[in-house]
Amino acid sequence: MFGRSTLALAALASSVSAARPKTQDASQVTLRDPLTYGPELELVHLYYDEFPTGIAVSSQGRMFSNYPGGLDSNDTNNGQNGKYTIAELFDDNTANNFQERPYPSREINSPPGGAINYTTYPPSGANYQNYLIGSQSCVIDPADRLWILDTGRVLTPNGTLVPASYGGPKLIGVNLSNDTVFQTIVFPTTVAYADSYLNDVRFDLRSSLTSSGKGVAYITDSSVEGRNGIIVVDLGTGESWRHLDGNPTVHPARQWSAYLWGTPLYQVMPGKPFTYGQFGSDGIALSADGATLFYKNVAGRQLYSIPTSYLRANGPTSEVLAQGAVNTLGETGVTDGMETDTNNYIYHGNMEQDAVSFFNPANGTDTVFVRDPRLNWIDTFSTATDGYLYFTSNQLVLGSGFYPGTDRRQRPFALWRVQLPGNGTKTNLR
Repeated sequence: MFGRSTLALAALASSVSAARPKTQDASQVTLRDPLTYGPELELVHLYYDEFPTGIAVSSQGRMFSNYPGGLDSNDTNNGQNGKYTIAELFDDNTANNFQERPYPSREINSPPGGAINYTTYPPSGANYQNYLIGSQSCVIDPADRLWILDTGRVLTPNGTLVPASYGGPKLIGVNLSNDTVFQTIVFPTTVAYADSYLNDVRFDLRSSLTSSGKGVAYITDSSVEGRNGIIVVDLGTGESWRHLDGNPTVHPARQWSAYLWGTPLYQVMPGKPFTYGQFGSDGIALSADGATLFYKNVAGRQLYSIPTSYLRANGPTSEVLAQGAVNTLGETGVTDGMETDTNNYIYHGNMEQDAVSFFNPANGTDTVFVRDPRLNWIDTFSTATDGYLYFTSNQLVLGSGFYPGTDRRQRPFALWRVQLPGNGTKTNLR
């Protein structure tokens, strides 16, 4: 019944079967993701209550974080709930005795009547110039001063982001030697629109940059309402202006969605169907020499740059020239915060890889720096004079603002640090 070829095949199959081990261990024969890479991660602080974004570390080792009421209604100051939008962090980090102190005072974090003005329709952000409404970022400048970027916007209890009022969006400078405010720059409504969302800020204090000799600040507007751009501030005169409005590099990429741990992420807006990611220009970093500004939109994977001279210009043709000076540097992954060190590496989050990566302008490549399954949404970076890169991981995309619209975050949120490569440290643009 069987031919010789059939018998030969049967004998071959029998010999192959006999050669296989009787038990199979998939971990030995299947290539798998190693999950971790790079230098050791060090846990610095745990956040058990309010949702953090920013981290700023001074040359003396003082640490500050901010808690934006525009991203979490639990962070919103209502004048009596004891919440704060800026705090100084302390060493004690136990679950029952963690320490965060409102900074620079409880009073400035407690706008009279709260952060929302309910006498307007619709409700709007309070217009106090001398109180903090909702800070999205806090940064230590090269002179070791703390700057607080106030969006002027917070969420109502039902998750609606109120528009800003003049006096709310501002940049506040704090002297760390005496913990007092030394400067407040209020943005006009033609620079910070009612639907702007001022996100991140970087400083260059070199006196040669402006006639005032006090340096400049560069700020991203990441508004989900769509009017994105980059704001420039003369720190001496307080004058501010916008660039790159309407440029596709500051807007969300079309039909963009990301993935966290294999799950697609769509954005959820109150009362609307879920949609693609809407966050525009967000992460921002200055090159070590201050000549180039690097930036990214959250809803996109491309990295962009522009010579800072085009941003500081504010003449009749400066916007046309700025829009023509943008460079596209390739894909670097899904990113929120960015930062630079003296190596001139541009560090950025790489959310879909559970990683922090860096772009090297010297050769145009992007490299994973540290990778760990405990990392999810890397929000904000701070390079410090102690040679460490500090960053928050806050589970943003597990919040109710993303599909399926339920809050899947698990407290505590975390602040990490990792040693910079090649003896890198904080840049000194002053």
